Amino acid sequence: MTSSVDIAANRASVKYSIGELVARAAWGLASVLFWLIPRPFHGVRRGILRLFGARVGREVHIHPTVRIFLPWQLSIGDESAIGDRAIVYALGPVTIGCRTTVSQHAHLCAGSHDYRDPGFRLLRLPITIGDEVWVCADAFVGPGTLVGDRAIVAARAVVVNDVPPGTIVAGNPACVIKNRD
Repeated sequence: MTSSVDIAANRASVKYSIGELVARAAWGLASVLFWLIPRPFHGVRRGILRLFGARVGREVHIHPTVRIFLPWQLSIGDESAIGDRAIVYALGPVTIGCRTTVSQHAHLCAGSHDYRDPGFRLLRLPITIGDEVWVCADAFVGPGTLVGDRAIVAARAVVVNDVPPGTIVAGNPACVIKNRD
């Protein structure tokens, strides 16, 4: 059987510019400080993220155990929160609206690979999460998705398609179970 996957092409492809590689290395060092800052000092963590190009609103609470990849791809609106051990894999732009909560262990994944390309080319697809959204514990929000304002993504839901505003979605893949209002 002939393989349609070209591992050598994937490994040889240029995924990051030199500037991004340098910034990633610097963020790798700074993220240690980010993790060491005690829980109530959200302002210091906001400041560190801003130093690395993140656009972070007022009164945003990001817990120290949050893992953020490429913070310069992240934008968070006022009064939002990201809970313990959440992952923000911001290969592509990740936008989180105002007064939105991303709960503990949630995973926002703004990157994938093109399975149709034998070299599995890297895709950096955006995630947009609206205002007053709740992404519940252990939920997964996949690349290229939009979660509308006031939506709720239930615990452990897997979002691979857009979520309409004001709806509650659950399951794998996530489906609308009812309206929020």
